Amino acid sequence: MGSSARELRTLIGVAAAAVGLGVAELVAVAFGPPAEPLGAVGAAVIDLTPGPVKEWAIRTFGTGDKLFLQVMVVVVIGAVAAGAGRWERQRVPAGSLAVIAGGIAGCAAVISRPGATTIDMVPTIVGTGCAVALLRIMTAAVPAGMTQPLRVVPDPGRRRWLLTFGLLGLGVLGGISGAGLMRRMHSVAGDRKTFVAPQAVSAAPPLPDGVQPAGVALPSFITPNESFYRIDTALSVPQLRHADWRLKIHGMVDRELTYSFEDLRSFELIEKAVTLTCVSNPVGGDLISNAVWTGYRTRDLLTHVGVHPDADMVLSTSIDGFTAGTPVDALTDNRDALLAITMNGQPLPVEHGYPARLVVPGLYGYVSATKWVVDLELTRFDKAQAYWTALGWSERAPIKTESRIDVPQAGQQIPAGPVRFGGVAWAQIRGVRKVEVRVDDGDWRATDLGAAYSNDTWRLWSYRWDATPGEHTITVRATDNTGAVQTPQEAEVMPDGATGLHSVSFQVS
Repeated sequence: MGSSARELRTLIGVAAAAVGLGVAELVAVAFGPPAEPLGAVGAAVIDLTPGPVKEWAIRTFGTGDKLFLQVMVVVVIGAVAAGAGRWERQRVPAGSLAVIAGGIAGCAAVISRPGATTIDMVPTIVGTGCAVALLRIMTAAVPAGMTQPLRVVPDPGRRRWLLTFGLLGLGVLGGISGAGLMRRMHSVAGDRKTFVAPQAVSAAPPLPDGVQPAGVALPSFITPNESFYRIDTALSVPQLRHADWRLKIHGMVDRELTYSFEDLRSFELIEKAVTLTCVSNPVGGDLISNAVWTGYRTRDLLTHVGVHPDADMVLSTSIDGFTAGTPVDALTDNRDALLAITMNGQPLPVEHGYPARLVVPGLYGYVSATKWVVDLELTRFDKAQAYWTALGWSERAPIKTESRIDVPQAGQQIPAGPVRFGGVAWAQIRGVRKVEVRVDDGDWRATDLGAAYSNDTWRLWSYRWDATPGEHTITVRATDNTGAVQTPQEAEVMPDGATGLHSVSFQVS
């Protein structure tokens, strides 16, 4: 029984790519995060992916969308490498040319990242050279015939297989080690631990009694940091020390200014609870969370620079190049939009924007919640486009009146008799006045609302029902403080947020 030359060539191609990537990742440690090839390729893929495909990934994988992307990038690289091993010939090095083409694409991805320079391409070039050399050397000893068996015995064939597997393992180990060293050497975790925010001048009001309905297992009114949803375009979380952070405000202003953390101390620091919602949240989805934020009013910062009357958009930019377009009035009115520096009493978690981010009540995150923010440009909607609006999403995205059922869950079996259902409702900056439910085709019934905290936060609700045996469906709808009732008309998340009524079917035994 033998193994074919074709199979060995396939494995050699994958091993060569693994070694090349491993070497590149290790060398990149000396250059810094912009030089990391896999991260750069992944980020480039995100940037080049059409909007509907990105939306599909978020809808399908939720907060696991980045892991899915990383796996797919590795799979594609592996597939190309496998082909390169099969195509490689000493006289016609088609496989080597494929690897070099991949290296060129990797260099292009690296140089396209914010803050990258031409020297950051060195790790990718070195890795590509190693992959090509290994591919040439290893395939030279393998018969060109695509179906000719390589005997496991005698020993030379066996050694080639073992050597190839060994190189594959070393390549994987090198890549993992390089990524780990990169995170450790450039991590701002230690900087975050030493960061102490000034005392807020205005503290958030305490939670009123009854804000959390009793007798039903609902999400906590204040979402713990580790449970707060995360949707963004950053494949690798940006690492920015607070001493290095600067916020430049420019464009259609009387005077351009750049703020450091020390400069911000001249402004009032306030604390407030705000519920954030992702535009990709489907009806009944969980891409919504509530936290207490401490920060500086963007109104104060913008007043200081003198915004021109005809400016209607602020284009905010993250350290990693992401942009969001926010209406000027949302950053300057009395909703108290924030340049936030803490979350639930702690410095911002790195994945949630440390050292500073925007928090704007009432707008979906893609137009308002820029993390790792370093630049605010005053401009106009008819002159500039932000990241997501360029991909087809709406320019202005006020959060819609929505509600969700958390208990019961779809398909759940519950015992007959008295039960208590519940969920959450939200209509940021308008607030929730009423939540109603309908069981099967019955009438709409008012629920018991948890105490209202503010119009900027969600509201929890519960409903007592005498469960009767059989299959049932419960549907929920909310009414905001303007009197507008949640629409039953169904709409997809694109271009400006999903609509419809959330229903759950369950069984009573």
